[in-house]
Amino acid sequence: MESKTISQNVPRERIAPHASGGLMLIVILAGFCASVACIVFGSIRLGHESFVLGGFLLALGCIGITAFSIFSAGLKVLAPNQAFVFTLFGKYFGTLKAPGFYFVNPFVTANAPAKANGEPAHAVQARINGSEAQMALGHSKRISLKTRTLDNRNQKVNDALGNPIIIGSVVIWRVADPTASVFSVENFEEYLSIQCDSTIRNIARLYPYDTMEDDTDEKTLRGSSREISENMQRELAERVKDAGLVIEDVRITTLAYSEEIAAAMLQRQQATAIIAARQKIVEGAVSMVKMAIDQLGEEEIVVLDEERKAAMVSNLLVVLCGNKDAQPIVNSGSIY
Repeated sequence: MESKTISQNVPRERIAPHASGGLMLIVILAGFCASVACIVFGSIRLGHESFVLGGFLLALGCIGITAFSIFSAGLKVLAPNQAFVFTLFGKYFGTLKAPGFYFVNPFVTANAPAKANGEPAHAVQARINGSEAQMALGHSKRISLKTRTLDNRNQKVNDALGNPIIIGSVVIWRVADPTASVFSVENFEEYLSIQCDSTIRNIARLYPYDTMEDDTDEKTLRGSSREISENMQRELAERVKDAGLVIEDVRITTLAYSEEIAAAMLQRQQATAIIAARQKIVEGAVSMVKMAIDQLGEEEIVVLDEERKAAMVSNLLVVLCGNKDAQPIVNSGSIY
């Protein structure tokens, strides 16, 4: 299996420098209160014609409010199974993954997956997961680390015998390295969906849908779905490893012949079943005829020559192998 490495300089993940959010919140609130007090006392001093002190207090209060307003942008709340990936003036700053209340550099920018196909990242994420909550997470530029489900759409592929089939799958996945997920690919959710389509197509064409032979050990999509799903999981995990994604499980949910050959394949399966049933019936009939002749000869109930044995065998096989009930004919004369 060939692994495709994403040829980009992805920074190694590190913890972003941070401080306690609760402590900084107290400092910011105290700074706001002090700034408002400076403005109030500055206005009072200006009313008493103390222009130097009043102007200084007013300027100090305005600067304080502006500064602490900027500092308040550094307060970040992180819930469990979420992550922030920060950049500072275009350079990677760090990542936060542990839940808590943090204070970081107020000039950092939280990064989220870029737009895909004209949709914002949170809309793509909500479409893949079918969750309005995930839409809110994408909008706040938090990266979800929760285990998620990708319901891959049904697609038409050719199996190993060239038969067109319809196959679909469900992928259970999660983000393990949010830094690589953000910086290595444009949109890791869309990237996963495309790689899933490619993986299913590559694996499905290596196996036949089904085999009509009972004594073969060949793996098929219908009969060996568990082993084939494991192969899909290994290949898909290798493809998306460099994007910081972990594939926990892949399961085939839809598997059927395409419409244009479904009727013909159904007739073929029915014919195979009929032939197999007929073989069992003939084997049983031959065994019963042999048992009947042996018992008649051993117990000397009746002595039959070869011609009469052949006639009895023929009659018994007709009765035992026929599709309809046999109509008996009673011979009232001599059998000879």
